[in-house]
Amino acid sequence: MSIDFTVQQFLLALSGLISIVNPIGGAFIFAQVTGAYSHAERVLLSRRIGIYAALVMLGALWAGTPILNFFGVTLAALRIAGGLVVMSSAWTQLNRPEAREARKQAEASGSANRGAVPMEPQADQAPGPLSEIAFFPLTLPFTTGPGTIAVAITLGANRPEAYAERLGFYLGITLAALVVAATVALIYASADRVVALIGPARARVVGRLFAFLLLCVGTQILINGLTDVFAPLLAAR
Repeated sequence: MSIDFTVQQFLLALSGLISIVNPIGGAFIFAQVTGAYSHAERVLLSRRIGIYAALVMLGALWAGTPILNFFGVTLAALRIAGGLVVMSSAWTQLNRPEAREARKQAEASGSANRGAVPMEPQADQAPGPLSEIAFFPLTLPFTTGPGTIAVAITLGANRPEAYAERLGFYLGITLAALVVAATVALIYASADRVVALIGPARARVVGRLFAFLLLCVGTQILINGLTDVFAPLLAAR
C-alpha cells in the first residue's frame, strides 16, 4: 500500500465531499432552524448529525458501486455519468447559489408531521424532539442529501483496478468521510459563532470556492471514465 496513493485519494475525496456538503453554508441554515433550542441541545444535535452523516457517506462510498455493478453498470459508465452529475451540481452551485440555499432551507424545515423545527419558531412553539429531526430532515436530505450520495458513489467508482491498491483507496476515502462528518459536527455546534464571524456575503464566497473545487473533481472523474473507454480502443489501433 502506497502512502502517497492513500493521501491522494484522501485529498480527492475530501475536496469532493466537503464541497458538496458545504458545512459553512449549512451552518447558517442550521442556526436558523434550531433557534428555539438551547446551546447544549444544539451541540448534542450537531453530534448526532455528524454520526449520521458519516454513516450515509460511508455507505455510499463502500456499497454504492458494488450495488450498481450488480445491476450491470460498468465502472466506466458510472464514472462518466457520475462525473457529469457532479459537474452539473457544481455548476448550479457556482452560478445559482441562492436557489440552492432556498432548497436547503426547505429541506431543513422538514414537515410538521415529522416533528421538524419551524423556520421561524414562535415563543409558544416547542421544537421537535432531537431524536426525530437529527436524521430527517437535518442529516438527510439537508446535510447529506442526494447530491452528496451521488458524489460519494462517484468517488467510490474511482477505485483502482489493482486489488493491491484498493486498501489504500478505501482507507483514504474513509478517512475523508470521517473528517467531513467531524467538520460538520464541529461547525454546526458553533453555528452561532460561524454566522457572527463570517457573515452571509463571505459564506457565499466560500460556497462558490467549494463549487469550483467540486467542478474540478467532477471533471477529473469524467476524464478517468473517458480514459477507461477510449484507452483500450486507441491501444488496439
